[in-house]
Amino acid sequence: MRKLLNTLFVTSENAYLSLDGETVCVEIGHQKAGQFPLHTLENILCFSRAGASPAFMGECARRGIGLCLFSPGGRFLCRAVGEACGNVLLRKQQYRLSDDAVSSCRIAKNMILGKVFNCRWSIDRTLRDHSLRVKEEPCRDTIRFLQEALERIPREEDMDSLRGIEGECASVYFGVFDELILNQKDAFSFHGRNRRPPLDPVNAMLSFGYTLLANDCANALEGVGLDPYVGFLHRDRPGRKSMALDIMEELRAILVDRFVLTQINNRQIRKEHFQLSESGAVLFTDEGKRKFLTSWQEHKREQICHPFLQEKICWGLVPHIQALLLARYLRDDIDEYPPFLWK
Repeated sequence: MRKLLNTLFVTSENAYLSLDGETVCVEIGHQKAGQFPLHTLENILCFSRAGASPAFMGECARRGIGLCLFSPGGRFLCRAVGEACGNVLLRKQQYRLSDDAVSSCRIAKNMILGKVFNCRWSIDRTLRDHSLRVKEEPCRDTIRFLQEALERIPREEDMDSLRGIEGECASVYFGVFDELILNQKDAFSFHGRNRRPPLDPVNAMLSFGYTLLANDCANALEGVGLDPYVGFLHRDRPGRKSMALDIMEELRAILVDRFVLTQINNRQIRKEHFQLSESGAVLFTDEGKRKFLTSWQEHKREQICHPFLQEKICWGLVPHIQALLLARYLRDDIDEYPPFLWK
């Protein structure tokens, strides 16, 4: 249970929220765990099975406090909304900026900056920790290329050029991804990104992880009142959650890629956890999927220090914090959208 940026995050799955005068009372196992004045809160995100009392939900709707309920795993369930929803102003601003090329490019630049920064950090971290087990020269070359891209990105004003840089960086990054795989090389060698369908176990893990992360990002955007289907970097397409894809770009390398590498290098996922389908796709077995999801949920509970807020949170809240920061930027509460730059 944490309060950040006037937002209360209730992460205990047994927590129950109720109204106590002018405050929200958080109980866990019929014991009071915390109490917060309602006038200090703008949003409450609750990841609990127990939920909240009807009286408390009604008071949040009356006051315009964004109360969003999620499953303990992070799936968006519902939002308490009163007679008029203030989020309409936030979404209208999101739509206006999405239709404006200059404004979209300004936000997209920071998202791509975050992606490239985190890709560079991931390679650099492996090089520092396992210098004797990886080929140093190609990794150093990739780090230099990504560093040069980081210097170019802030100067770009054209969205197509920006996407070009992002594509080049992704290609170079995945060009050395196999070097980051330290164990089980016979079963988990990587020769390039492929999907729809994935043709090897590494791509199967990456695609599955990206799907989970995209869902978490979409839920986070719903939680702060943004439309997950209207993005800045990814343009509108029927059925595609473009804004969720925008947010997840900066989180791919440090949330999914590093997690996949850990699963392989620590031998938590093995060759027998995959099967070859008739179409040629490599897919998880039921046991493999269960192990991956269990480890993913455990990973989301690990504590980190958010590099922008300088506050301790769990990995699972990172998409929610970034969505909250984006909403604050759209409301002109902060001057720039701060990407997640892991250090």
